Amino acid sequence: MNSVQTDLKKRSIASKKEKRGKCLTFLCVGISVVIMAALIFLITYKGLLLFLQDKVSLPAFLSGIKWDPENGHFGALAMICGSIFVTTLAVLLAFPFSFGTAIFISEIKPARGKKYLRLAIELLIGIPAVVYGFVGISIVVPLLRFIFGGTGFGLLAGAIVLAIMVLPTMSTLCVDAFKSVPESYRKTSRALGATQWQTLQRIVLPIALPQIIVAVLFALAQAFGEAIAVQMVLGNAILLPKHLMSPAATLTSVITSGMGDSIRGSVENDALWSLALLLLLISLLFNLAAHFAMRRRS
Repeated sequence: MNSVQTDLKKRSIASKKEKRGKCLTFLCVGISVVIMAALIFLITYKGLLLFLQDKVSLPAFLSGIKWDPENGHFGALAMICGSIFVTTLAVLLAFPFSFGTAIFISEIKPARGKKYLRLAIELLIGIPAVVYGFVGISIVVPLLRFIFGGTGFGLLAGAIVLAIMVLPTMSTLCVDAFKSVPESYRKTSRALGATQWQTLQRIVLPIALPQIIVAVLFALAQAFGEAIAVQMVLGNAILLPKHLMSPAATLTSVITSGMGDSIRGSVENDALWSLALLLLLISLLFNLAAHFAMRRRS
């Protein structure tokens, strides 16, 4: 009888701990949701003031080329194009290296090389963005200046720095994509006489393709939101890019450089909040695209 009572007490204590754990978990989730909703509401509210309160035309904002809020010019097209061009070019530069790294780690699997390569990727992830910017100014910009002439600052410099920054994230996600393919598929294919590269091309890659697309989309989202490193090497000229060495500006670089100098409640400040809202919407589009790609895989 005493042993039964002791067992019931232990179950009761364990049940109370489980309830407390669930309550703490739901509390943390609830706080996270509230903070996220509050941020989205704040950016949306502030971003719409330019159009609702200051009566700036939305089509003119999206299609205008000249950006001079102090004199009533609110064209964001040059920054939108700069962000899209530098982000797309960065991902195009980074993808072959990320894809090859993922194949090397997940398919070739040399123990020593795999260990050192993973260590290098982890080191790249831990480097602050401002350090990438200093590397870009010290190495990338002078090298481009020597090869192509001009100042060296521009789209290509920003894309190279961004490519190095997104390389670890894309590589890790591509490795996960290849590892999600069951090992039994590889063994069965090899047992039927297929070579390692035939197995990779016809079995592994088609199955892993949706997750690789997700990796590219996440890399695009990360590159699109980078600010400091890009700002240091891009040239920060709010002009429509004409070639790879053309100085340009992105949404993030203009926001970071202008927000500290603008007066709260002014038209200039509202214009920067509108750029932040536009950046948020584009980032959400990338995340939604990744979500649908993951659903398609499942």
